[in-house]
Amino acid sequence: MAFFMHRSCEYLLVRPNVLQTFCVRGGHQLRGKPPGVAKTLVQRLQGEKVLDPEITRPVNIGFPHIKPARSVQLSERLQHLKAQRNNAELERLSRERKLEIDLEQVRADWVKTSGPFHIKRIAEHYGVFEHLFGAAYFVPRVALDIQYQAGELLHPVKYGNILKPSETQSAPQVQFDGNFNFTGQPASGEQQSWWSLLLTNPDGHFEDSEKEYCHWFVGNIPNGDVTSGEELVPYLQPFPAKGTGYQRHIFVLYKQTSRLDFSQYRLTDAFDLPARTFRTLDFYRQHQDSITPAGLAFFQSDWDTSLPDFYREKLKLQHPVFEYDFPAPYIREQEWFPLRKPFNLYMDKYRDPAQIRKEYLARKLAKTHPFDGPEPPLRYPNAHAINNVPSWLRTEMKKDRLGWGRINDI
Repeated sequence: MAFFMHRSCEYLLVRPNVLQTFCVRGGHQLRGKPPGVAKTLVQRLQGEKVLDPEITRPVNIGFPHIKPARSVQLSERLQHLKAQRNNAELERLSRERKLEIDLEQVRADWVKTSGPFHIKRIAEHYGVFEHLFGAAYFVPRVALDIQYQAGELLHPVKYGNILKPSETQSAPQVQFDGNFNFTGQPASGEQQSWWSLLLTNPDGHFEDSEKEYCHWFVGNIPNGDVTSGEELVPYLQPFPAKGTGYQRHIFVLYKQTSRLDFSQYRLTDAFDLPARTFRTLDFYRQHQDSITPAGLAFFQSDWDTSLPDFYREKLKLQHPVFEYDFPAPYIREQEWFPLRKPFNLYMDKYRDPAQIRKEYLARKLAKTHPFDGPEPPLRYPNAHAINNVPSWLRTEMKKDRLGWGRINDI
């Protein structure tokens, strides 16, 4: 054993190149987010720029909140609490579980206390102030009661609820307290007040994403009576294009210092879309010395089946349809002999998806009778045998019978 070790050491000393180093390279491991998702160098440098907080701080362009005296609030609460405790009838109804809460009174108290601040937070969540006024905001002091009437049904406008275009075809009924004096208490109706109401859509402009469509503009509203106001832009129903998703339609109520001249916004042709191009920020900058935003309400609307006729008959336009252009997925080069891969799915990966859907729809319509409609579905799809067809075609036929896969894309 000792002789063997001696000969091995001698051999290594004589032949120094016998020991060879093998460099093992590990696989590439991506650190952080992948390209396309992570920020570029320019974006990171812009994010590190320190901005003056006095310049970037949001500006309140609405009416200030006048907080009542703490002593007055405490006195009113104590009186209300004492009256409730001494009310024997109220205690009896509560014990017998017959006490009913007046929800209208609850809402009135909410509007007077924390309601305006809740509405402001909702509007910030939906980006209303950012897309209408830029770096400005306001707390809605005047509650708007807006309702659309569709037949015998009334559809209210709240703060982001969903209304269909078929439900908002005619102008809504709008009510608000025109004698509100922004101190939390109604003022006397002796002094006349002037208001303006606008309905705009910041999401649906066809030519400029920074512009809006003005759907309704009523100016110089005396003492809150909208029907007596000056209708400068006639009402136009929402018309979100197919494929664009939900679009915000925002009502903004402005308090005027006096009667103003809005003749430059008057619209003669109700269906002239370029003439309805509007920008709330420019409108406010032009009249900021005479108007103050005081009320806010908005709803969301998306495409429905009533809009193709509206585009064709009213707007005289072809019905637009949009599709989201997803980033093209990575597909490896096509192989001559792909092993263990479905024939039809592999070939479809290298074709245009729109052409595939078109061919699939043509095959489906070929089996549809022009008067009797499509063939009735099988009651027990898997009970019918499929013979003398390739395996890949048998799988596709089973999926079509069960309503799986590509059949749902049509």
